[in-house]
Amino acid sequence: MSMATKIPATIITGFLGAGKTTLIRHLLQNAGGRRIALIINEFGDMGFDADLLKNCNSDACSADDIVELTNGCICCTVADDFLPTMETLLSRAELPDHIIIETSGLALPQPLVRAFSWPSVKSRVTVDGVITVVDAAALSEGKMVHDAAALQEQRTADEALDHESPIEELFEDQLKCADLVILSKADLVSREGLDRAREIAARDTRGAVQFLEASNGVVSPSAVLGLTAQAEADMDNRKSHHDDHDHEHDHDDFETFVVEAIVHDSVEAAKSAVLAAMNHHGVLRIKGAVSIDGKSAPLAVQAVGPRVETWFATSSGGTPKLVIIGEKGIDHAAIGAILMQSEAAQKAG
Repeated sequence: MSMATKIPATIITGFLGAGKTTLIRHLLQNAGGRRIALIINEFGDMGFDADLLKNCNSDACSADDIVELTNGCICCTVADDFLPTMETLLSRAELPDHIIIETSGLALPQPLVRAFSWPSVKSRVTVDGVITVVDAAALSEGKMVHDAAALQEQRTADEALDHESPIEELFEDQLKCADLVILSKADLVSREGLDRAREIAARDTRGAVQFLEASNGVVSPSAVLGLTAQAEADMDNRKSHHDDHDHEHDHDDFETFVVEAIVHDSVEAAKSAVLAAMNHHGVLRIKGAVSIDGKSAPLAVQAVGPRVETWFATSSGGTPKLVIIGEKGIDHAAIGAILMQSEAAQKAG
């Protein structure tokens, strides 16, 4: 399929409260006859953004064309959530003219753009552009986000989050990947303040990136949709903070595997085994469920770092299993053996 016949997709990123939803609402109400499919991943306002956009009185995007991904930060759930959603959209009899993706405020845009190179997506969709929405009112005062406490609350609530990037690095990555930066809330800032916000943001953008100022999300749709950036083919020019600073790992360096049919004598034995596995080199996160002798309900498990949380969950009828997320090259067999280790073996060890 040629570039001209691929469905264009626009990724809209920016911190919680930057103005992404207001911008999208305006785009839907002024779509110029386009049929738009919308994927929403604003985890901090779960359910709220979708309701706002479903009720925007637009023929461009019906309720059936809005998909909300609520399992966590989209760049951390690309394989589990985003790619299946894209494949479902592309299997419809009536295809959209354009796809808009609103990321979580915590999302690193680079892994999401790379996901468009997935074989089932690459041949049919192209990233028309990455739009980064910046709160100009906050940035003019030297703040990257208006409500840092709300952003931290969003981070805490997202159990799928597998990167702990500081706000400064997230902001840098969102700007480095951008084809267009929108300085939102321009009506709340003086001309001097807007110039200062632009100057700060421009420090992390690529040279050809354009800036637009917006009040109440109002920008010309033609300036946002139709950039033809083909961003998925241009990742060498959109390197993340981790790429530039040679950090130990980025999203592309993660791998996952599954261990099934784990049974323990007690909750404490299960927690002990999971903690031991978390201490194994390269393990970053463990989530899922195990069985406990004498209990009909599975024991749900969430583990990050030294913190292991467990609770008895409603049975789904399937075999309980744990998903292990770690750096590439982790020892599957050794980690699996630790997770399977009996209570007696743990005490003997």
